[in-house]
Amino acid sequence: MTTDLPPPEEVIPHRAPFLFLTAVTDVVVGERAAGYWDLSGDEAFFVGHFPGRPTLPGVLMCESIAQLGAYALLARPDFAGRLALFGGLDRVRFRRQVIPGERLDLEVELGRVSARAGKGTGRASVEGEEACRCDLMFVFV
Repeated sequence: MTTDLPPPEEVIPHRAPFLFLTAVTDVVVGERAAGYWDLSGDEAFFVGHFPGRPTLPGVLMCESIAQLGAYALLARPDFAGRLALFGGLDRVRFRRQVIPGERLDLEVELGRVSARAGKGTGRASVEGEEACRCDLMFVFV
């Protein structure tokens, strides 16, 4: 496990309230990464999703995986400072409800990457139990 990694804000362009990556715990630049998102319960979306039964929206799980993928990719010197946008999501599966106070552990592996686009696959889990899995496609702008 790598402990001296820069915080997400130093590598990816996302900022609060749309930064869904607390820390990166391991990275093989341009290939894969692991990290997590601590859900405090104070996030604004929990108020309306759903009143009386707060649940992390599934699309935000996919976004947190994508942000981790962006970290692994943008840590490459030749991609630093670029902006990667979603090109698509495939084979998305939600397997577990995620609630306030839980830690969403994230992992991503990048596949084919070119100067214009790329693919990856990722997983989010809570205490070892899979919550989400998806394939990502991204394009650089």
